[in-house]
Amino acid sequence: MHSLNSRSRRAAWTSLALAGTLGLIPVTQAHAAESAPAPKAKTPVQTYGQLHVCGTKLCSQSNKPVQLRGMSTHGTQWYPQCLTAAALDAQAYDWKASVLRVSTYAREGAYLKDPKKYTELASRLVDMASARGMYVIVDWHTIHPGDPHQDLDNARAFFKQIAERHKHKKNVIYEIANEPNGVSWATIKDYSEKIIPVIRSRAPESVVLVPTRGWATLGLAEASKEQEIVDAPVRAKNVMYTYHFYATAGKEQFLKRLDRASDKLPIFVSEWAVASWNGWGQDFAMAQKYTDLMAKKKIGWTNWSLSDNHKDISVFKKGACSVGKFTGTAPLTANGVWVREKTRG
Repeated sequence: MHSLNSRSRRAAWTSLALAGTLGLIPVTQAHAAESAPAPKAKTPVQTYGQLHVCGTKLCSQSNKPVQLRGMSTHGTQWYPQCLTAAALDAQAYDWKASVLRVSTYAREGAYLKDPKKYTELASRLVDMASARGMYVIVDWHTIHPGDPHQDLDNARAFFKQIAERHKHKKNVIYEIANEPNGVSWATIKDYSEKIIPVIRSRAPESVVLVPTRGWATLGLAEASKEQEIVDAPVRAKNVMYTYHFYATAGKEQFLKRLDRASDKLPIFVSEWAVASWNGWGQDFAMAQKYTDLMAKKKIGWTNWSLSDNHKDISVFKKGACSVGKFTGTAPLTANGVWVREKTRG
């Protein structure tokens, strides 16, 4: 489904100042990000080590199935106030998240507008998550146009720089496109086989997340089936396939697709929400069915999104991130309270 129509909603938000956070973060805060104190318990990365794909599961270095759980940022050009060192401390130590997804939009006022700025921003967030012992998914967030080939050269440049900078880290996962739409699986497969070598030449042991048809719905939104992937998988090792759902909109049919496909393919749910894709609605009972299934089958996930806008889909109350207090349930929406509980396990 669409990333909350992540899409067209936010021209009004692009005016939010980035000064003081992320790419323009002060030196003192940057230092804090690099030297965040380690918690007493082992971090997820210390516990699981270098991840790899074994069969249909994501597995630890010791070959045991692992379920990663955490949040996805919104586009890094929006809601910088929710992505500070304190915010990531809360994710790592209060929410006990094992993974953070960093969404760099290919377009929509981000990478295409300023490649250097948004590459640096993504790299900074990788460092911040790494300093806190979390895994981090580097998401190349494509939506429009639906054919990822349209941003192929930029994707190559982006992943070349990110993989080169972080090639010695064992916690970085690469999501090579977000939600292709209106194109065949053969087209997505061709794109994937052009991008994966760029990453693997620098980070040969890394896990790569490959998008699926119909806004990453394993073809469901475009009347196709996952069997086309089973019949013609991407020619690479350590690959998982992404699935996105919005519980309020997807209901049972999307749940059934996830259940069936995950028996055949290694699936990672890199984007999901309790709300509908448009940001509204709260079907917690349906969302519970999804989280139960993902827990049972050890399907990793990142929830959309780490933001504080006025819609139901945000985990923080409107304006809460600017206050700078991120722990506990006080700054959270009803959605945020629920997702925090599921993240903590």
